[in-house]
Amino acid sequence: MAEQLDRRLHAYREDLADIALEGKVEAAEFVEGRPFVVRSPLVDLKPRPSRGAGTDTQLLMGDLARVFEQRDGWAWLQAERDGYVGYAPTSAIGFRAAAATHHVTAQRTFLYRQADLKTPPVATISMGAALAVAGSRETRNTLYAELAGGRFVVAGHVAPLDQVEPDWVGTAAKFLNTPYLWGGMSGEGVDCSGLVALALRMAGKAVPRDSDMQANRLGEPIDGSSLQRGDCVFWKGHVGIVEDATTLLHANGHTNLVSREPLADAVARIAYLYGEPTGYRRVSL
Repeated sequence: MAEQLDRRLHAYREDLADIALEGKVEAAEFVEGRPFVVRSPLVDLKPRPSRGAGTDTQLLMGDLARVFEQRDGWAWLQAERDGYVGYAPTSAIGFRAAAATHHVTAQRTFLYRQADLKTPPVATISMGAALAVAGSRETRNTLYAELAGGRFVVAGHVAPLDQVEPDWVGTAAKFLNTPYLWGGMSGEGVDCSGLVALALRMAGKAVPRDSDMQANRLGEPIDGSSLQRGDCVFWKGHVGIVEDATTLLHANGHTNLVSREPLADAVARIAYLYGEPTGYRRVSL
């Protein structure tokens, strides 16, 4: 019975499981997850508690999660936004001190100790990071948002959480030439499904994280005969965004970048290695 549940989206092991799964899976103990928030700028979520393990996805500053276990410097958790389960360093999470009010809208921005861009930044934070803005301060005609806790970001790089960007394809295009990163979900690097998920996050739409999940649950299936801007093309293990009827935008291992290329060229090139597209989906916001 347990194997029918996707372990990426359901927190269960032989020894421990989410109490919400009691009666659905077998485990020695069931616990209720405790609410935490990501405090680090960017956190790799891993399939096992080891720095040498691969990265399944990433969590951004301000992301909420339920933590089921903390042991040996690792937290076993489930992200609230997309339900992804994995391990993150306990040093990267903490209790939420103030509710987020804004999110980062620039691809990347800097976190400063002072309201002054001439001072050394203490961190780089990604588009999509959620911040608690407590006030503002102006220095040499540049306005800064002051965060709860005393750090600063350029005010023009953030917006209220309820302010979304409906042109999610345009948001994805901001990532052109960003390095491809397996499991990447930030302005530092993205993979194919991470680009889709992050761009749609900025449009106010929560979507599944991985391409196989998106291929089954994102938007509505279409036949692919008349593609339009914002449609998604799927291959086994890959997804691309239709920028216009003849152009594909995607993070890919061929260029190791987020790139755009003629859709027909991408289909022919990918078919040679992995076959024809497996499906098409239309996203409505």
